[in-house]
Amino acid sequence: MPFQRMRPELVLTEELQAKLESISKSRTDKASRIERARMLLAYANKASISSIARMLSTNRPKVERCIDKALQLGSLAALDDLPRSGKKERLTPEARAWLVSLACQKPTDIGYSLELWTTKLLAQHCRNHSSEAGHPSLAQISRGTVSKILRKNVVRPHKITYYLERKDPEFDAKMVQVLYVYKQVRMLREDGSQDTFNVALLSYDAKPGIQAIAKVAPDLPPVPGEHPTISRDYEYVRLGTSSLLASIDLLTGQVHGMVTDRHRSVEFIDHLKMLDQRYPKHMTIRMILDNHSAHVSKETRRFLAQSPNRFEFIFTPKHGSWLNLIESFFAKMAKSFLRGLRVQSKDELNMRILKWLDEINEAPVIFRWKYGIDSISVA
Repeated sequence: MPFQRMRPELVLTEELQAKLESISKSRTDKASRIERARMLLAYANKASISSIARMLSTNRPKVERCIDKALQLGSLAALDDLPRSGKKERLTPEARAWLVSLACQKPTDIGYSLELWTTKLLAQHCRNHSSEAGHPSLAQISRGTVSKILRKNVVRPHKITYYLERKDPEFDAKMVQVLYVYKQVRMLREDGSQDTFNVALLSYDAKPGIQAIAKVAPDLPPVPGEHPTISRDYEYVRLGTSSLLASIDLLTGQVHGMVTDRHRSVEFIDHLKMLDQRYPKHMTIRMILDNHSAHVSKETRRFLAQSPNRFEFIFTPKHGSWLNLIESFFAKMAKSFLRGLRVQSKDELNMRILKWLDEINEAPVIFRWKYGIDSISVA
């Protein structure tokens, strides 16, 4: 007597047949979907459950579950697992909240030596004290579970994000004075009246600690197929440091710089003398600068008293040096000129810095400040 199926036949449309054949031959789909697609195609071609199991090297119950699901829910639904309830949650919401509240405390306040929690220490503390705190579900918690709980939580107390406290009570007022200068620069450039303006607007700062670093071995050029980049010996020799004192003209982009060994009142006064020589005597030199001691020392004030109304200082707020536009120039210097710089002597470093300034001044770049400038009104 020929074999007769007890289950209904699986009817596939041409579109569904092509879809299953594509999945069964896929190299990127999940292995379980590929296997189930082959089961359904074989069953639709009159193959028995046993022959399908032998062909795919699997067992009958697995094939039967796939076929039954296809007959009940459809062929495409049979390719994936149905959603299940999953494992019951072992950690209670109260236990998770207790763990996070514990992480909000510093380990030093509980008797440990560490300033911040590690996941290992936090897991160990939970295992030792969770039962007495009324959360026995944490008695066997691992550091991996602790990490997952903290990662998903809105508050992550085991991490530190640094901020800078405002210590200048006049921060906003001083910032407005600096932004006023930038707003004035923009208006002068838009009006085209910068040439007739009798005030030189400068942004000044010093970049100390520029290292003179020498090579101990020559650089090796790139070799196609072997070394795609320049090869450099890891070792180097420190030859000392230099400081760059620079003022950038906000209207023209011209950079006035000098290289010194130190940054004291003497060097700052020399820089002021250089500016005094480069600008016409009838002009006021208005400078944005930070609160370095050399800028307000007795020596500096004595020099300024000899040239009344020549210089006008606008100080950035304390911890507000980011308002000084020349910091952008120094950042550009660090990313371009100083990147990978090697010299044979400190004198060579100083010479190359001055040469770089000359190259900059051949085609000066005018830096434009944007932050907060629209909120400043100019009378």
